[in-house]
Amino acid sequence: MSRKPIIAGNWKMNKNVQEAMAFVEEVKGQLPSEEVVESVIGASAVLLNGVKFQASGSALKVAAQNCYFEDAGAFTGETSPKVLADLGADYVIIGHSERRDYFHETDEDINKKAHAIFRNGLTPIICCGESLETYEAGKAVEFVGAQVSAALKGLTAEQVAASVIAYEPIWAIGTGKSATKDDAQTMCKAVRDVVVADFGQEVADKVRVQYGGSVNPANIAEYMACPDVDGALVGGASLEPASFLELLAAVK
Repeated sequence: MSRKPIIAGNWKMNKNVQEAMAFVEEVKGQLPSEEVVESVIGASAVLLNGVKFQASGSALKVAAQNCYFEDAGAFTGETSPKVLADLGADYVIIGHSERRDYFHETDEDINKKAHAIFRNGLTPIICCGESLETYEAGKAVEFVGAQVSAALKGLTAEQVAASVIAYEPIWAIGTGKSATKDDAQTMCKAVRDVVVADFGQEVADKVRVQYGGSVNPANIAEYMACPDVDGALVGGASLEPASFLELLAAVK
């Protein structure tokens, strides 16, 4: 089955308002057709409104980098998925290794967020990935599979089919190291196999699986050639307009 590729830039906690607006203004008229590839920028919460406004009328979609699992309440400092929907966000990135590591988010938290995101008409980009120790111990498939299964628990088949799952080996994020294309294919297929086991082949054929971890314009084509890799979640290489456009142009 043909799945539309999705390239999502994760700016993390980078760019001020002026820099974000300038980036969007530069790229929005040069994006490939939405029929070819889905172009997404994940901006910090304080930039989302401006990025969405600046991207108006273009093919650029907007992702929040996180949200809470309640719509409203006494949760100082958190971001409401209901408000993200009101802002016009398209996606929400959840379960990133930095959130799991620095902020101690659990599989249960991420599952609750996935439910909240769908409840508000948004789509999650659900991150998963293993440490170097887990990888070297030969337990990556088991570890990542458990993350994916936990994140998707209780979702409907339709919701899972619409989801994006981003496999990012922790040892390859921001390190300059990247998984080989064989590693990426093996792990992205393992992610899809979990969906087969939990929701069936038809759903697994629809869910999109990204690879992330030191992806750049020089190596993205080899990852995109893998049959189970449907896109990329990209950090540093998404910060400059020219590099982001090169990533998109590599998708055929």
